[in-house]
Order: sequence, then structure tokens, then C-alpha cells
Amino acid sequence: MTHESSSGFVCFLLSFCRWFSLGREGKHVCRQGGLTGEERFSLKLPKHMIQIWAFVFKNWIIAKRNVFTLFEILFWPVVGFFSVGLLTVFLELDANMKGFILTGIIAMSVMQVCQIDVAYALLYDLWGKSLKHTFIAPIHFLHLISGSWLIGVIRSFFVFLLLSAFCAFAFGFNFWGPGWGALSLFLLGLFLTAALIGMTVCILVLLFGYNADVAAWSLTSLMSLVCGIYYPVSILPSPLPWIARAIPLTYFLEYFRSFYGFHETATRGVLVWGFGLTGLYLVLEGFLFEAVLHRARKTGVLIKLSE
Repeated sequence: MTHESSSGFVCFLLSFCRWFSLGREGKHVCRQGGLTGEERFSLKLPKHMIQIWAFVFKNWIIAKRNVFTLFEILFWPVVGFFSVGLLTVFLELDANMKGFILTGIIAMSVMQVCQIDVAYALLYDLWGKSLKHTFIAPIHFLHLISGSWLIGVIRSFFVFLLLSAFCAFAFGFNFWGPGWGALSLFLLGLFLTAALIGMTVCILVLLFGYNADVAAWSLTSLMSLVCGIYYPVSILPSPLPWIARAIPLTYFLEYFRSFYGFHETATRGVLVWGFGLTGLYLVLEGFLFEAVLHRARKTGVLIKLSE
């Protein structure tokens, strides 16, 4: 299935969703005036779920038919992990220091796999010159981002399971030591940070077209460099530590590393800052995405990028 045909399939599925939802709402039009806000939302909820599922299905079809996606979830994360892991063995690091380093490489691998799926939401259509077909469909950009992000969460969670297993068997390090609760909060922070990176790539694509696709493979590395993937941010030259404090990933890394004896800042409140900044940036990027998409429609950029 080509990118253009998959986009056409999504348009068909969403059009069917619209017809179905309109028919369903028509059955209730006689009593619409007596519905509360929650009841009206419940009528629209299946429509939103189908619209999100359409993009989940689209990304899944493209991923399973592209053999190179195996490199994204198997080859590159594993190569990077073992490169760093063997270095910790050579340097004869103690268990806590080894945990500090391995936490960084696993976090970067999980984020890279998750954010690339969000970025693919527009990149596949950009490369297949079918960008206009996606936005002709009766969707909101949140449906597109949410569906792609869910596939990214699934794939990156598989990467995490794989690398954490290698941690135990190859390097004798138990990544599950902090417990399910701490691990779940850490992974949630990584997944949401990946959504931020992926949305940034999509915004750049709508602004700069083909020149922006390099951001899909560079933003995660740049962010990890500033946020202290292999070192504490306190050793960075000024003003990089201040920039790191404005990035949620810094707080998530510090939170998880605190279980291995590294308390660069007070653990209390670290997650509040991390999730607080993440929520703020998601809202801001949502408004920015809407504005950039409106501009792309108004200036004809969507048509130009589809020719």
C-alpha cells in the first residue's frame, strides 16, 4: 500500500465515520434541546475515537509493510545500547553509575522511536506527495497526532522491554528496581516528551516543507545533549543548565536517577515541574499547530507540498 493510497483509505474511513455520526445524531435531533453537555459529548465520542483509530490503522499498515521500521525498533536502539553498555564495563563503573548511564541511553532510544512515529504522521504524506488528502478529510489535527502517538507508544514500549532485558542479562543491572509506579511515571514522561518533539517536527514540516525532515532525527539528540543524557546538567557551560531547566526531560531523568543515589536537585517537586512544563508546551504547540496549519491552507502550501 503506497502512502497516497493509505491516505485515500483514511479519507474514506473518516468520511464513513462522518456519515455514521451524522446519522446517529439525526436520530437524537428531536430531543437535542433536552441533552446536557455531557450527553452531547458522549454522542460525539465514538466519532472522535474512530477518527483517531483511522490514523492508528494507517500508521500500523505503513509500519508493518516497511522492513526498514525494524531497524528503528531493533537495530539502532540495540547498537546504541550495547555501545554505551560495553563502555560502562570497560570503565568498571559501579552499579549506581552504570544505572545513571544506562538510564540515559534507554531514555533516548524510547523517545526517538516514539517521536518518529508522531513525525511520520506528516512525513509519510510529505514524501508520498499526499499531504492534501489527509487534511481534506473531516479531522482535527489532534486526531492525527493522537493516532500516530499511540502507535509510537506501543513500539517504543517494546524497545524499552527489549533494552531493559538486555540490561539484566548482559550487564547485570535491574532497570525495574525502582518499582512499577516510578517506572510508569518515568515512561509516561518520556512518551509525552516524545509527543512534543514529534509535534515540533510536524510544525516545521508545515513551515519549511522538505527542508524540515532532518529535524525528525536530530531534535532528540540535541535535546538529550542539553538535558544530560550521560552526565548531570550542572557540568554544562552557562547558559545551557538554564536551558535544560526549561526542558521536561531534565526532570524526568533526575527523578528516575534519584533511585540510584543521584540527587542533583530535591526529588520532591521534580515530577511536578516535569509534567507541568509538558502540559504547558503541549497546549502551546497545539495552538501553534493550528495557526501554522491555517497558514498552510491559506497560502496553498498544502497543495504545493502535494505536487
